[in-house]
Amino acid sequence: MPGRVPHALCTAALAAVVAVSPAAPTAVAEPSGPGPAPAAGAAPQSVAGLLTQLQTLYRKAEEAGELYNGTEEELRKRAAEARKLRAELERARAVLDSGRRDAGRLARDQYQGRTDFSVYVQLLLAQDPARALEQSHVIERAQAGRTAAVDRLTDAEKHAEALAAKARAAQERQRVLAAQRKKQRDSVRSQLRGIEAMLASLSAEQLAAISALEEKNIGAAQDALTASGAFSTARPPSEEGGEAVRYAVEQIGKPYVWGAEGPESYDCSGLTSRAWSAAGRDIPRTSQEQWRRLPKVPVGSLRPGDLVVYFPKATHVALYIGDGLVVQAPRPGATVKVSPLASNPLLGAVRPDPGSASLPAYTLPELPEEATSGADTGYDAPDA
Repeated sequence: MPGRVPHALCTAALAAVVAVSPAAPTAVAEPSGPGPAPAAGAAPQSVAGLLTQLQTLYRKAEEAGELYNGTEEELRKRAAEARKLRAELERARAVLDSGRRDAGRLARDQYQGRTDFSVYVQLLLAQDPARALEQSHVIERAQAGRTAAVDRLTDAEKHAEALAAKARAAQERQRVLAAQRKKQRDSVRSQLRGIEAMLASLSAEQLAAISALEEKNIGAAQDALTASGAFSTARPPSEEGGEAVRYAVEQIGKPYVWGAEGPESYDCSGLTSRAWSAAGRDIPRTSQEQWRRLPKVPVGSLRPGDLVVYFPKATHVALYIGDGLVVQAPRPGATVKVSPLASNPLLGAVRPDPGSASLPAYTLPELPEEATSGADTGYDAPDA
């Protein structure tokens, strides 16, 4: 696994937060392009300038991680398909072997003069034509059985050949996906090393200023959502949603590890997919697929258990628990925690169980004492 980013060294996509909160400082406007990491001896940069550089590095790592986990999921599906094809091929070969044994018996019978034709000739030469006619029906059935055996053998050969071709194609696809996964994994690790190098180049004063600016803008963005009335109505979850919330809360304090799906560590979508699996409903593994395939709901209609998706490419996701809060696995070096809903630039929300009725009442599970400790931003999370 790649090296961990120190717990306190987080960044946020502050330009996107500005879009949510007009009150946020304008000095952190969206950059026009990536900038290099500060070189040794370079003139001190503004906090906003440092953030824009980190934004670029984190976004690249995030997107590389998303590609990695998407490929990992596809590889799992292909592996299951290959196993199924191999089992079918084994059964087809067993049928083919049986057909070949039947064909061998037919060949031996014909060679030894016990074919239907020889019997038929004998019957034609019999003294009793009526008896010969009666036996001809038996002969016809025997001939039909022989023809059917040959047909079965032919069909079995064709079926086995087709399955063998499919199995070879599935194996080749697995090989290609495995190579692609390795390349993407190496890319994530390279991106994270770049982030660590830049963070190591910053002074303690710069890091403190970055953290202070992040917290200020997250608070402003959360205040803007509250003022908009997004949290004005409390909606109980469905029974499944309540189970998903309970599971997510129980994971608080466990470490973020990109590509992890629990139970000892998680990335952001690993947490949300596992929480809903624990509630009895399977949902897509990656944040992008969760955003693409699950029904969308307005932020003003959120209920606990819904998934809140962040960033323009849907590369981060958290689980809503009510009162304007989410449980999320924020980033490398951090742990699963409770954060304000506006802790990252909001894309939208989805509901895994749109057809399920809400419970008549709901009480949020008791949160651990340190549930909100640590940074909230997840931009640096190379999500899957």
